[in-house]
Amino acid sequence: MEENRGDGIRGTAGGTAPVPLSVLDLVSVGAGRTASQALRTSVDIAKLAERRGFHRYWVAEHHSMPGVASSSPAVILAHLAAYTERIRLGSGGVMLPNHAPLVIAEQFGTLEAMAPGRVDLGLGRAPGTDGATAAALRRTDRLNEGADDFPEQLAELTRFLDDDFPDGHPYARIHAVPGPVQATSPGGVQSAFRPPVWLLGSSGFSARLAGILGLPFAFAHHFSARNTVPALDLYRESFRPSAVLDAPYALIGVAALAADDEREARRQVLTGALSMVRLRTGRPGLVPSPEEAAAYDFSPMEREFVDGWLKDIVHGTPDEVRSGLDDLAKRTGADELMITANAHGGEARLRSYELIADAYGLPGAA
Repeated sequence: MEENRGDGIRGTAGGTAPVPLSVLDLVSVGAGRTASQALRTSVDIAKLAERRGFHRYWVAEHHSMPGVASSSPAVILAHLAAYTERIRLGSGGVMLPNHAPLVIAEQFGTLEAMAPGRVDLGLGRAPGTDGATAAALRRTDRLNEGADDFPEQLAELTRFLDDDFPDGHPYARIHAVPGPVQATSPGGVQSAFRPPVWLLGSSGFSARLAGILGLPFAFAHHFSARNTVPALDLYRESFRPSAVLDAPYALIGVAALAADDEREARRQVLTGALSMVRLRTGRPGLVPSPEEAAAYDFSPMEREFVDGWLKDIVHGTPDEVRSGLDDLAKRTGADELMITANAHGGEARLRSYELIADAYGLPGAA
């Protein structure tokens, strides 16, 4: 399986896009809407992304946030696999310290069996939630231990994915199924593919580790913009060629929303900004409607936060968003842009991805 590990990592830019474009989905739930509606929107966006030539579609892991219904990425990805045929599907990411490595290997081996050759396994070391929720997930209050042990957890997960624990190892007789062991069993035939592992990060730790291990790297520019260029520089400086990649490959998550006019785009992204204000002040909730966000009386401190937050969201008309994404790709040297749309309703998010695809002349226009 060694020769197939890099399959699907490097995408091809479509239309006039400077780099491949992809989608990051938080399965956001707006006020007055249900999680079922949010998941139906995810299906609609995944189908649109496949039709318009986006390279991959990732789902993030978050917990205890009413406005984010992506607590179980593997379950959502299995659902999306049933509605798509070609687009890559993956986690952006699974928070590895929250889970036993064997469980993740089994889940993503199952996904690979459902959608052969198009599953990505993106891994993060943060909890994807607050400390109390992380403790409940992990059944321990020793949270730093999980983050500190990330390299060891990653190595164990990789061993399970490849089924290559050395003789004498306590796990040498344990196999992640579906997985390579099925190919070595009498009469066994197994897919030639296994999900490529990506490391995700918002600081330098995972950037350096991804470089040292020769893995692809995904940086959370959408909420850590100030650290983007330093982290990508560190990744490239640390990179060592591997069986996975012979040269660095980095994507960045980008918050971007296009609308038919600039005023409507501003109206939509303000809903995500208010959500972040509430999250940062310990009041997480459903994504507010544009009307609620417009009527909200921001304090001076909140207004300062919102102004700073909106500066890092590429939003406006399709031409303005295209220009902003082009500039970001040039400024960071990112090999791929993964777009996440911050908005209350599914209609605005769908419209945004369609408009961005049109702006770049991607194939499959309705």
